[in-house]
Amino acid sequence: MIAAHEPVHRPPDAKLLFVRRSGNVEHRLRAQFVDLLQPGDLVVANDAATLPASLYGIHLPTGRAVEVRLAGRRSLDPMQVDRFTAVVFGAGDFRTRTEDRLPPPALNPGDQLALGQLRATVERLLDHPRLVSLYLHGSPQEIWAGFARHGKPVQYAHVPQPLALYDTWSSIAANPAAFEPPSAGFVLSWATVAALAARGMGFATLTHAAGLSSTGDPHLDARFPLDEPYNIPNVTAEAICAARMRGNRIVAVGTTVVRALEDAAWANGHILAGPALARLKLGPETRLRVVDAILSGTHENGTSHHELLRAFVPRRVLLQMDEQLDARGYRTHEFGDSVLIERHVA
Repeated sequence: MIAAHEPVHRPPDAKLLFVRRSGNVEHRLRAQFVDLLQPGDLVVANDAATLPASLYGIHLPTGRAVEVRLAGRRSLDPMQVDRFTAVVFGAGDFRTRTEDRLPPPALNPGDQLALGQLRATVERLLDHPRLVSLYLHGSPQEIWAGFARHGKPVQYAHVPQPLALYDTWSSIAANPAAFEPPSAGFVLSWATVAALAARGMGFATLTHAAGLSSTGDPHLDARFPLDEPYNIPNVTAEAICAARMRGNRIVAVGTTVVRALEDAAWANGHILAGPALARLKLGPETRLRVVDAILSGTHENGTSHHELLRAFVPRRVLLQMDEQLDARGYRTHEFGDSVLIERHVA
């Protein structure tokens, strides 16, 4: 696949690989997404806006430059914004491939970081030289102001120009919660939502704190996704229950939606509304309880997002899908093309 290098959400030539429940594969334009759904389908999307989660600064004990990428938190409560799991890099920026980034200076509990106007303390090392638990000093208002004034969106080398924060927000973005954009939602516009309603389909949202997709270190990447907070509104839980009682499908826009819904239903198959922390990791052994189809970006083999797709289709179908994506020049990463996968039925 080819890395998408321009921050355009809905290019007119965007491709969509459609994998039917039989395993048959079709090539479509992404603009045909709504045409491939069924009357009564409920489409569920992640409305999380993206945080400016990349913070450049100084490791005060050594005076060396660092980049801190916020990667996880325990709650979506905007008043609980002082503690994060974070990945720390040495000097450099997004123009260097993540896997080639310099390591940070040796980090120790108690080390102080100056991150623009923010001050942070390394509380714990999390079994990897780059992964730490970080405490941010100040009131919630001061911390949010520090993010707004000093933070940048997390970015990778495949997009050469600096991203503006609005480049990482979907049309339905609401509360700032995600560390990277829940980019499957870039497909959606308000015209898409109107088209769903006009054709007898439902639309609902949840909020899930989408985490980092890559750190450049395969050993660290293997630990992803981290635990991620989410919130399912009552109206969304009720819409899902009603659709399932009617025998209609639940179509998830993005892997984060799948994780939130399946985590919420893991105990007894019923969606519980309200805030929770997603600990469930999805893969080939997962029996999906809620989601019938997924609209997703194209993900490279070996990533946690790609592994999640094995909950929908067997390995042979996924390999066929990967071959088609490569052969037809699909674009990958957050501004790339898409796949629509129906849960496989043998």
